[in-house]
Amino acid sequence: MDQTAALSLPIARTWRSASSWRLAALLLAPSLILLTAFTYWPVIGVTLRSFTEQRFGQKPQWGTANYGRLFDDPHFITAVQNTLSYAAGTIVPSLALALGFALALRESGRLTAVLRTVLVMPLLIPLVAAAALFVFIFLPGGGLIDWHLAKFGMAATNWLGSPDLALGAVIFITVWKNAGYYMLFFLAGLAGIPEEYHEAAKIDGAGAFTRFRRITWPLLGPTLGFVSVIALVNVLVQIDHIIVMTGGGPSDSTNMILYYIYQQAEQNMDTGLASAATVVCVGALLALALVGLRSLERGIHYES
Repeated sequence: MDQTAALSLPIARTWRSASSWRLAALLLAPSLILLTAFTYWPVIGVTLRSFTEQRFGQKPQWGTANYGRLFDDPHFITAVQNTLSYAAGTIVPSLALALGFALALRESGRLTAVLRTVLVMPLLIPLVAAAALFVFIFLPGGGLIDWHLAKFGMAATNWLGSPDLALGAVIFITVWKNAGYYMLFFLAGLAGIPEEYHEAAKIDGAGAFTRFRRITWPLLGPTLGFVSVIALVNVLVQIDHIIVMTGGGPSDSTNMILYYIYQQAEQNMDTGLASAATVVCVGALLALALVGLRSLERGIHYES
């Protein structure tokens, strides 16, 4: 009996392990099917299409010609430059404002609750509706900004029609829309910092700036890395306001990479060029996200 029990024990464990794997596979199957159908398969399809060049009336040819045409296209180079300027002009101010708002409103109270609500309100407005609202605000001569500037004797300005000012106007609405959203993440990160650290620093005579530099900033590293990745993704995927406000103009001054991809795929029917631009865009985003997270993690020290 003892030998039989000893032999049956591994068999029972193996059976339970196999049953657990079958149950896990059964539960994960719907998600895996959906991910494969709507994420992995489209990614594979776009990647393969980027290496396929098909001209009208000719058979598809395999190669890297789409990438050569892409990097020779001055419109793509302009879109990349505009995207980099847009990223620098939106990510840094948005994160700085969000962190400042979070530090100022971290204490709970009626006034801070009201101010938090006011700052988060732009998040509840759809980007298309916000863009339509800002079209009226930036309207030359009759817009809200020019109406106030006229009181100081300043002439009307074509904010969205000038190649020198249109990108700045688009950056302004993006910062206004996203700062409150990022503030929520920083508030959550600040709530996770033990108050005992600040109390001990105060006893040691550390000032507010020293406490921020030595305690708050290092412990907010994971939150900052997470929010930075979200901000990078938003730079590439948020183009609704560009379509409504400028349509990529004037003179390609507000044309972004994603809008360039849309133009090539839907307007010019050049799916090979659009696919190549998509692969380059996603690859650059992944590289920047990995580099940003790795660099932030090097400066973070976790203690038990």
